Amino acid sequence: MNTAVKGKKLSAECPVSPVTAALLKMLDTISQWIDEIPPIDQPQRYGNKSFREFYSKLKENGEDLLRETLPEEFHVAVPEVVVYLIESVGNSTRIDYGTGHELSFILFLTCLFKIEALKQEDSVAVVTQIFHRYIALSHKLQMTYKMEPAGSQGVWSLDDYQFIPFIWGSSQLQMHPKISPEMFCNEKIVNDNADEFMFLACIKFILSVKTGPFAEHSNQLWNISGVQSWTKINQGLIKMYKAEVLHKFPVVQHILFGTILSISPTTQITFHPPGTEMSST
Repeated sequence: MNTAVKGKKLSAECPVSPVTAALLKMLDTISQWIDEIPPIDQPQRYGNKSFREFYSKLKENGEDLLRETLPEEFHVAVPEVVVYLIESVGNSTRIDYGTGHELSFILFLTCLFKIEALKQEDSVAVVTQIFHRYIALSHKLQMTYKMEPAGSQGVWSLDDYQFIPFIWGSSQLQMHPKISPEMFCNEKIVNDNADEFMFLACIKFILSVKTGPFAEHSNQLWNISGVQSWTKINQGLIKMYKAEVLHKFPVVQHILFGTILSISPTTQITFHPPGTEMSST
């Protein structure tokens, strides 16, 4: 995914398969459920309890929704795949959301690739359309139900809620002729380009919910703005993601390992660049 969107805007033309279109429709349906279950008046500022009703609706209807989304040949995998989708919206007990829930959506997409509901040629659309739509959904959940950040490190974290859009977003900005890393702290640059680049869209969201000097409320991002190139930022964020998310037991302990995503160690990793055919062996 990271390689597929290198240098590409969100509006870049790409193939949109029937499954991609159906997944976008599925995310729109989930978004409509948020509208149908508004937050209630309660004394607590954070963690609106209406989220639990939304979560229950997704849990009760998730399998049917995914069956409507995927062709019949993939329905046998739905009971396992839907778990990752449900977990990607947040925790219903704590009413919080964090990088572990975002990871769950990545695993949802990974499952769809592994069962071959999604193909290599869908890679660009998966990032620029499906994942981008999911990030909009997660922001809507966070704002509507005042969800707490899960495991936030405050100003020392990259972001209270997200991580992956900064990785894929920095890949989008590689080799950009006008936007250099130090410019993403410029509010005008952000507002003018947020619709085309996920990295800047996330910065715009941060600026809309936080006040004060950027260097104070988002110190890690402020430090990143001093890196010389988007390529170095991209490489550094991948290393940081492995260390701060994938290697953290409090995050991975919640991952479901089953028949599609096995806990057994892999013996060989083969990279297939976008547009190439995957070997049947």
